[in-house]
Amino acid sequence: MGDTVRVTNEARGGPPDLTGESAEPVGPEGLTVGRTAALVGVSVRTLHHWDGIGLVRPSGRTWAGYRVYSEEDIARLHRVLVYREIGFPLAEIGRILDDPGADARSHLRRQRTQLEERIARLRKMVGAVDRMLEASRTGMRLTPQEQVEIFGADWQPTWVEEAEDRWGESAQWAQYAERAADMSAEDWKEVAAATETWNADLAAARRAGVAPGSAEADALAERHRELLSTYFDCTHSMHVCMGRMFTEDPGFTAYFDALAPGLAHWLYEVIAANAAARGVDPETATWR
Repeated sequence: MGDTVRVTNEARGGPPDLTGESAEPVGPEGLTVGRTAALVGVSVRTLHHWDGIGLVRPSGRTWAGYRVYSEEDIARLHRVLVYREIGFPLAEIGRILDDPGADARSHLRRQRTQLEERIARLRKMVGAVDRMLEASRTGMRLTPQEQVEIFGADWQPTWVEEAEDRWGESAQWAQYAERAADMSAEDWKEVAAATETWNADLAAARRAGVAPGSAEADALAERHRELLSTYFDCTHSMHVCMGRMFTEDPGFTAYFDALAPGLAHWLYEVIAANAAARGVDPETATWR
């Protein structure tokens, strides 16, 4: 034991280490908790927890009284990590490792099957991410000329780029991009026709003095939310946020007010009343 090297905080000129975990005995006795944690890639707290529940306990101590892990202990730690990685609960891992009649090869085959299943799931996830990346790259699969033909002479193809600059990092934009990439020109024509009909009905309701919160107004709000849900899953809270934007963004305000004077602010009141009737406070609504 005389060849054991012990480096402490005191030797470095720092304050005394009262925990005993930062000392680094190196020798035939084994590895300390701190060095074992670094070796296997877990925290010291995790090792303490596994020690406390009897999952993996350091089997030795140094001449100075530090707990140390032997090669067998570390091998057990690695087995625990493999089982944990493939989803086994700690209690079951302990039973497997402590069962004297356990067939190691059987458990390894089970591990391998579990890993193959997980790899297959991850490959599917990678494929989904790839499709989303491709969708976000292509977005609306219409030429600028087709966009104008479908959405009307007032449509500006640059609006899509502006929207991406504004919301491109959001989950809702990812939804829009994936859905838009799968939509044909005929699909877009249907959306444009539904939007035009809703615009006309909205303006007519405004001119007729339909009151926000009425059944007719709520129906218009729900139709609008459904239209938005063509592109992304629009909650009532998100819908309120969109309504606020219609009154705060000069471009949106001008668009709606061109349909009927004061329409943008009236539309917000309609959306807010509809959301309130469904348990959303318009004053505190957030993008969720």
